[in-house]
Amino acid sequence: MASKIEAALRTPSYAPTIFDKIINKEIPSTVVYEDDKVLAFRDIAPQAPTHILIIPKVRDGLTGLSKAEERHCEILGRLLYTAKLVAKQEGLDDGFRVVINDGPDGGQTVFHIHLHLIGGRQMDWPPF
Repeated sequence: MASKIEAALRTPSYAPTIFDKIINKEIPSTVVYEDDKVLAFRDIAPQAPTHILIIPKVRDGLTGLSKAEERHCEILGRLLYTAKLVAKQEGLDDGFRVVINDGPDGGQTVFHIHLHLIGGRQMDWPPF
């Protein structure tokens, strides 16, 4: 995991991320929801029966939650609302978890803000 984080940190913030490549259809993904602002697709290394990533289509400097500015409030709300819509679509009526990893110590490996929507099993606490 550390090497993934270190590699991501060496990448300039303006460089396209793997998520930019997914948005641009340069890398295939299993899309479960898409509108003009956000894209939701299945994680390739799921941590639960349902594990979906939800990303904004435009990064706009929002590489992580700690980089959020007031101008990002609308897209942050849209990401959370999309998590609710996708959870319903996926049949996660008994509950789900939404996770945002932020920064190297938070385990963030792709510096393009994204939500993990995780469900389909009992979530433990603490999560580690």
